[in-house]
Amino acid sequence: MTTALELRSVSKTFGGLRAVGDVSFSVPEGVVFGLIGPNGAGKTTVFNLITGVYKPDLGGRITFAGTDVVSRKPSQIALLGIGRTFQNIRLFGQLTVLENVLVACENRRRAHLGSALLRTPLFFRDEEEMTARALELLEIFDLGTMADETSTSLSYGNQRRLEIARAMMLGPKLLLLDEPAAGMNYGEAEGLKKQIRWLRDKFHITVILVEHNMQVVMGVCEEIHVLDHGETIAHGTPEEIRKHPKVLAAYLGEEEPEGDAAEAPPATSSPEGRDDGGDPQTPGPAGEAEGGHVAPETAELS
Repeated sequence: MTTALELRSVSKTFGGLRAVGDVSFSVPEGVVFGLIGPNGAGKTTVFNLITGVYKPDLGGRITFAGTDVVSRKPSQIALLGIGRTFQNIRLFGQLTVLENVLVACENRRRAHLGSALLRTPLFFRDEEEMTARALELLEIFDLGTMADETSTSLSYGNQRRLEIARAMMLGPKLLLLDEPAAGMNYGEAEGLKKQIRWLRDKFHITVILVEHNMQVVMGVCEEIHVLDHGETIAHGTPEEIRKHPKVLAAYLGEEEPEGDAAEAPPATSSPEGRDDGGDPQTPGPAGEAEGGHVAPETAELS
């Protein structure tokens, strides 16, 4: 399978802080690829490295469709075909929903400045084609009826969808989505999963998804790379990641050593079989320890 994106030995330090440490992975063309990890794992920093916002430390290599992007500016990387959304919404609040999408079409215009100033037929054809494409994308994301509203009047979930529509207006080959399901309820998240798959299939693109919502990650990603404290801890299919011990430890915490439990003072039980707090000391259902805690050997990410 053709490789869309490849990172090799990529690191990034800020002063004495190593945000990303020697990360390597490749993303096959045409897949929905998940990049996950706890807060502060370095996921958004990796996105910023891919898109040229940051430059990796010496020795790191990032290639897109066989082209090295480390030496390129963010605008040049976007023109290569990498579009993205942001963890914090970056819309133009003074512009309408439609105008926010049209901002991303400048690289697709054929009319130059002279055509715009002279109002040539080419300029008007460009305007018609770009507006039609923008409206089509708004319809895809159920924003068509809101085209003339200001972007700040949209709900949080709709602002997220508007960011994706704007990124798609660029005509990307690789789409980077940074927490697109943030602020969405269950139904909206389910709809987002369908939209991501549809976009991949309809426009033949590769998608990399940074997301904390495991409902979305496990439901839409075909391959997942996991970071913790800026370093790779796992890579595999959703089923492999769901039960990976290092991933569970990163998300749920380490299991306490048995020696600590042995040294803990025993609870004082009353004759009725209750502890001093009055809670029944009955075992929980299979896969749970007393008190309802998930036993590490049976835990998994849902």
